[in-house]
Amino acid sequence: MATIRNAHTGWVGDLPTGAGQVTLDSSGLGTFDVTWKARAEAAEGKTSPEELIAAAHSSCFAMAFSNALSEAGKAADYVNTSAAVTFVPGTGITGSHLTLAARIPGITAEEFATIAEGAKAGCPVSAALAGIEITLDATLDAS
Repeated sequence: MATIRNAHTGWVGDLPTGAGQVTLDSSGLGTFDVTWKARAEAAEGKTSPEELIAAAHSSCFAMAFSNALSEAGKAADYVNTSAAVTFVPGTGITGSHLTLAARIPGITAEEFATIAEGAKAGCPVSAALAGIEITLDATLDAS
């Protein structure tokens, strides 16, 4: 069964000096200010489409990685993921860089790398971002 998630944005003014608010309708978790300056320069307490995409990508990747671990019969002590989405004014979104750090008892470095790369490729948000470069730095905590 498909799920649909909704958000909406109200905007006032032109692009360089205007401002908007994006509201997460499905979850009701909040309303967040957005501006061109927050997108192209400094965030200064406001968000951007790229930050929202980074949140989606890092959480999707964490889920895909955790699922793949489980399918391989492994369980992590912890999994930390982040995504850095690059936006170039005049060009658009050019890449998403995923970072993974995890401690997983009983896994080899090779298994870890294979599962991480598979999760990167299999994450539905990665598929949605197929038009940009997606990179991954994965670190296995051996302690």
